[in-house]
Amino acid sequence: MKRSTIIGWLSVIIAVYHIVVAGRFLSWFDIFIPAQLHRSISLASALVVIFILFRAKEVQGEEIIEKNEAKPDKVPWYDYILMASALLGAGFIVLFYEEGLKYSMYGFLDTKGMILALLLSVPLLEASRRMSGWSFPIIILFFVFATLFQSYLPGILNGQGYSMDRLLFSSYIGTSGIFGLPLGVASSIIFIFMIFGSLLQLSGAGKWFIDLALAITGRSRGGPAKAAVVSSALFGMISGSPSGNAATIGVFTIPMMRRVGYTPKFAAAVEATASTGGQILPPVMGAIAFVMAEWIGVPYSEVALAAAIPAALYFVILFISVHLQAHKDGIKPMLRSELPHFWAVFKGGWFYLIPMVALTYFLLFKHYDPEMACIYSLPFLIISSYLAKDRSCWINLAKIKMSFQSAIKSWVGIAAITGAIGIMVGALELSGLGIKFSGFTLDISGGNLLLTLLLVGIACLIIGTALDSIPSYIILATLMAPALIDMGVPIMAAHLFVVYWGLASFITPPVALSVFVACGISGSKIWETGWVAMRIGIAAYLVPFAFVLSPGLMLNGTPMEIIWATLTAMIGCALLTCGTSGFALTHMNVTQRILMAVSGLLFISPHLYLVALGLVIAVIVLAWQWGTRDKNSKKSLGNPPALV
Repeated sequence: MKRSTIIGWLSVIIAVYHIVVAGRFLSWFDIFIPAQLHRSISLASALVVIFILFRAKEVQGEEIIEKNEAKPDKVPWYDYILMASALLGAGFIVLFYEEGLKYSMYGFLDTKGMILALLLSVPLLEASRRMSGWSFPIIILFFVFATLFQSYLPGILNGQGYSMDRLLFSSYIGTSGIFGLPLGVASSIIFIFMIFGSLLQLSGAGKWFIDLALAITGRSRGGPAKAAVVSSALFGMISGSPSGNAATIGVFTIPMMRRVGYTPKFAAAVEATASTGGQILPPVMGAIAFVMAEWIGVPYSEVALAAAIPAALYFVILFISVHLQAHKDGIKPMLRSELPHFWAVFKGGWFYLIPMVALTYFLLFKHYDPEMACIYSLPFLIISSYLAKDRSCWINLAKIKMSFQSAIKSWVGIAAITGAIGIMVGALELSGLGIKFSGFTLDISGGNLLLTLLLVGIACLIIGTALDSIPSYIILATLMAPALIDMGVPIMAAHLFVVYWGLASFITPPVALSVFVACGISGSKIWETGWVAMRIGIAAYLVPFAFVLSPGLMLNGTPMEIIWATLTAMIGCALLTCGTSGFALTHMNVTQRILMAVSGLLFISPHLYLVALGLVIAVIVLAWQWGTRDKNSKKSLGNPPALV
């Protein structure tokens, strides 16, 4: 049997199993699968698919999937060994679940248990390497060896050290190990949402969202770039991968931006920044929100609501950057004849909104579990697709099978990575190194909140490099968020802070995976594009400070406090963007740019006297600009004032 046929049927079996379990359909027959048992089956199936489908060769950057796919009909002998090893290690939990419970009660592993733990851990680390590159397993092994040899570590990190059997028990049987919460979220919520996103894409929704956004924004300056922001944010929210979304949507949006006059580096930067921002855009937030809700033990709706205003600030800055750049470069609105007609586009695809509205309703108003909300939304998606005039958009059985294959191909990497993270989490829980890292950070900062935020942000930026959004969040939530919580930062704000700074690595050179992918489409240079992405995506670095210092931005406080925090932050973002872009009423000189940026930062401050000072500075700069607008009119290419 051909590999493609095997993968095709495996995808159907795995997908149907996960839908049945996530939808609690087995409970109709009084059948209940314990969480650890389900996670074992899920992980085993993911590892089998990885070793059938992906090569063992070294991979780099965002060409992982394309370069790493194995040849159609050949599975190397060593991959059969890895498959057998993984099935033995995970299969023990499945076939001898009660014996596994005995290990849990005893608190240690015998020789057989240690062998089974190693049989699973080795292929699991290899699978995660194939799907994410070398950096991820190296991070895990660092903490494994740090736990084993903790007695040799210096200073605050020093501890008693633990034996291999204790470490393997913590990773294999412990509640925070391989079969812990991260894999639990991946094997339920994330998988179902990937099927939803894949079906939405196959139904033609991606092209419709781009056309609709262009019809709405095309007549304004920088319309194609604004359309790119909207469409990339929406699909980035569902896809779960900033760089993957940049590759999927960027092939449409980047050429569109270049055609109207944006430079290749700016077009690539907009796409990279918008795709990255999709990960913090409610209601889906690229599945990070679901992991966060499970991690901190709050309803998903609380996470989505708390993230709403910060996400709005992120995209306000991006929209203003696009608008001001259009003025600077003299980019005119598109001609009406070049644009799709709004009502024609809307009538041709309004039904794509039905499943999105249904999903939001089930999540935020009915407060269903995320996986149940998504499963209940799937019929809306499938049935509404038949309202399309183009039959190629209809979701039939063949499309459903294709969506299963597409979802499986993306999901197996997440399953392997979240399982492998369990090894690290188990080691950290055993050794207490996570708490020690928190104490180490607080010692360096001397208990100063701003310095602690800065140190944690830099650490998040470094750790988040070359990791996808979900594994990045889990590692940062384990290592860095506790330092902020110890400083009195609310748990929701602390976790959202590390999410933002972890995602910032996608637009921050030298790695900047989203920028790397976008540059491959635009042909621009990575470093030049990276600096532009950092400038227009400055919200990723500053907004986290704002919502930590002003709780109203996360809907904490009285209505007046929330309104005031939101209003001043919005104005501050606009002023800051003018300063970083170098344009307001006309082109700015260096002094004006610095003053305007400082004014914006002061507005974001929670202190009234600093906001007042920021207002004074902004008025002075705008008056200065108004007085020199005639002098700079040639430089402005005859454009009207950007802020008018």
